[in-house]
Amino acid sequence: MHIPDGFLSAPVSIATGALAVAAVGASARIASRSSERAARMVPMMGMTAAFVFAAQMLNFPVGGGTSGHFLGAAFIAAALGGWNACLALTLVLVIQCLGFADGGITALGANVVNMAVVGGLGGYLLMRALRSALPGGRFWYLAAVAAAAWASVVLAATACALELAISGTSPLGIALPAMAGTHAVIGVGEALITASVLSIVAAARPDVLPEWAGLGIEPHGQPARRRAWALAAVGLGAALALAALGSPFASGDPDGLEKIAEEKGFLHRAEGKESWTHSPLPDYTTPGMKSEGASTALAGVLGTAAVFAVGFGIIRLVSGRAAGGPGAKE
Repeated sequence: MHIPDGFLSAPVSIATGALAVAAVGASARIASRSSERAARMVPMMGMTAAFVFAAQMLNFPVGGGTSGHFLGAAFIAAALGGWNACLALTLVLVIQCLGFADGGITALGANVVNMAVVGGLGGYLLMRALRSALPGGRFWYLAAVAAAAWASVVLAATACALELAISGTSPLGIALPAMAGTHAVIGVGEALITASVLSIVAAARPDVLPEWAGLGIEPHGQPARRRAWALAAVGLGAALALAALGSPFASGDPDGLEKIAEEKGFLHRAEGKESWTHSPLPDYTTPGMKSEGASTALAGVLGTAAVFAVGFGIIRLVSGRAAGGPGAKE
């Protein structure tokens, strides 16, 4: 769903860019109002961002020569909250754009709005509403998360269709049914992945999930900090393994937006419109490597590690507290 350069008009790019800056700024300000839980969740935020980056590389087929990929907005929101999801998804999108030429730099604001703001914050609000309306317990928590995960993909696709229509790229009557319909199918995969991963977390470590999930009592103090770091280390290892072992086998079919652009006749608008040509690992490949699989795997590992490192540094900075490691003081 990453919009490339050339699909959006200048006014739409500027407006969505301004909205993205405002939303990310608000997220950072809220994150800076640190609490004990926010401080010990810093490594968790870096890990979840890295996991989402790795998982997004694994495009899965959805039929008709189309593929989809994990969005991850609802996953982060369910674990760490909507504002944190907005920050983490923005980090992933910026690194994908600048480091891997995935998504146009002139469309970066729109991609942040669609996936981090609409997908992350919108999905979180729906998730909380569903959670409050449904009975307690792990099953209903996961049901609310799965429904919100599906909706986050469809909502993000709908926002993308509106932007394409306002830009004059594709009429709303064409773009909206195509985008929403295709991503409704992709959203099923999103819901299954999100619920599956969170079911493992809920079974093994319910204490790291937010209080509103209703799955356990949050621990406090130094042991909780150490446990957060231990879980983050395990999660980062899983993300690196996913990037190294899974990414070379991702579906080669075009994703939902690219397939629709091809079928509806506006794919050519992106040709020769790249505004950023200095990506070190373009299209998730490592220059100079002959093996395509090894090239993609190495690019995935480097990207996953970069997202964790940069994310940890930025999130620690905006948290306003020294959450540097297991031995840090409260």
